[in-house]
Amino acid sequence: MTDGVVVVDKPRGMTSHDVVDEVRRLFRIRKVGHAGTLDPDATGVLVLGLGRCTRLLDYARFGAKRYFAEASFGVTTTTQDSSGEELYRRACTFTEADLLAALPEFEGAIEQVPPMVSAVRVGGERLYDKARRGEVVERAARPVVIHELKLLSFSEESSGRDRSEPHAAFEVCCSAGTYVRTLVHDLGGALGCGAHLSSLRRTEAAGFEVAEAVPLGDLETSHLLPPLEALRGMPRIEVSDEDAARVSHGGPLQAAQEPATLSTRSSSGSLERVALVHGGVLLGVYRRESSRWVAERVMPS
Repeated sequence: MTDGVVVVDKPRGMTSHDVVDEVRRLFRIRKVGHAGTLDPDATGVLVLGLGRCTRLLDYARFGAKRYFAEASFGVTTTTQDSSGEELYRRACTFTEADLLAALPEFEGAIEQVPPMVSAVRVGGERLYDKARRGEVVERAARPVVIHELKLLSFSEESSGRDRSEPHAAFEVCCSAGTYVRTLVHDLGGALGCGAHLSSLRRTEAAGFEVAEAVPLGDLETSHLLPPLEALRGMPRIEVSDEDAARVSHGGPLQAAQEPATLSTRSSSGSLERVALVHGGVLLGVYRRESSRWVAERVMPS
């Protein structure tokens, strides 16, 4: 069985599932999943697990993600991005200073109401299915974290439409589950004129940067990475031969065995879970229970 990770630079116009299908075809394997959806109009880092690596995607899926986002102000849409129908236009009277002053309100722990065109389930059905029928339903706000929201550029120049539409570019680092288009939509609301996301590129996810991503058209079987790469953001412990044998059967380990072998890849320093490694090969994921590490995922040898 083919087990591993590929990192694709998703092209515009494809769904994440379209990319999964293409990877299935290329690697001739049915079991493929991805670590976090990108909207069809978005581009950038899409991490995919193959074979038994699909079991590790939950760990990769929930890490922070980084985006380059462009916003157009003064126009709101049904989807909160440029793919939707225009809802309304309003004159923009804010300045760059006003925009900068508004950003801190959207940093840190905030709440977002998911857009109607999204994969969130309400009443057992995806919101986008309800939206296709023209339905609009109440959605509960969800907590997300905006780790960083940096203004990269701002222009008040007209985009060639009926009136001047200010444009801005941002770098956004956020928790999993954040809708950047909703962030832009809400920012436009705070400035009194509305806004929509005009483009989005994911530049970092699951510890992979966009420079490491392979354009889908160039993807080859040689780009397959080992399973351990799916856990780039997780601390690692290199275990002995004796402990490796114990881990292969899902046996517990004493937490005291962790010093000095801990990987420095973790940005949080959290030791709630660790990847156990022997000779550079991933053995499994263990979680802490009191003074022991106990098995959560064991990779068959």
